[in-house]
Amino acid sequence: MKTELYPGERIDELQRNGYRIIQNSDGFCFGMDAVLLSGFARVKERECAIDLGTGTGIIPILLEAKTEGTHFTGLEIQERSADMARRSVQLNDLSDKISIIQGDIREAVSIFGRASFDVVTSNPPYMTGSHGLVNPDMPKAVARHEILCTLEDVVSQAAQLLRENGRFYLVHRPFRLAEIMNVMIKHRLEPKRMKLVYPYIDREPNMVLLEGLKGGRSRITVEKPLIVYKEPGVYTDEIYDIYGY
Repeated sequence: MKTELYPGERIDELQRNGYRIIQNSDGFCFGMDAVLLSGFARVKERECAIDLGTGTGIIPILLEAKTEGTHFTGLEIQERSADMARRSVQLNDLSDKISIIQGDIREAVSIFGRASFDVVTSNPPYMTGSHGLVNPDMPKAVARHEILCTLEDVVSQAAQLLRENGRFYLVHRPFRLAEIMNVMIKHRLEPKRMKLVYPYIDREPNMVLLEGLKGGRSRITVEKPLIVYKEPGVYTDEIYDIYGY
């Protein structure tokens, strides 16, 4: 079936199962953080997962390629992004495995019901209103700044969507790590795994990957750090493996 492309859109290869994704050069395109989250998250056989704020659907598509999960859902508030995500699902013939729903993260429990999923993932906006300039382009601003939802919104909805002992996976910025852990614990999502991501081995980390267990006991494993670049323009072997090159 031919997939329609609108002005400014392109199809990018994902290097996994021959999958491709539709993106708009003028809009917000997925970044390394989404790819790293898809490599960090675990979705087991017969489990169902939802991605909150899925954008153009990159995380559900990559999780379908990388894991044994039964079904994947993406929730996205912006109509244009949700439409691109649906067309990417169709493009890859994954309509029986992935559902894209347009809706507000803050209303996720109302849409899907409590305890509906085994796994929740999210690559949420990293910045609050006090963190830097807000992009004048609304899709980019919504993706980067907490305009339509806050960290508290994401974590509280994830906790309610998860079944007991379900898992929450998040990628965020280390400068908010104390806040993130406090909010997760408040909503009974006990941090269980953490991996810091460094652009270079001698730099400060610029991303953090976290796994929380609903109703879990207090014990966290800090995994070995992930280094992105060996040298400028050259990824480390682990990054190549995550991308599937």
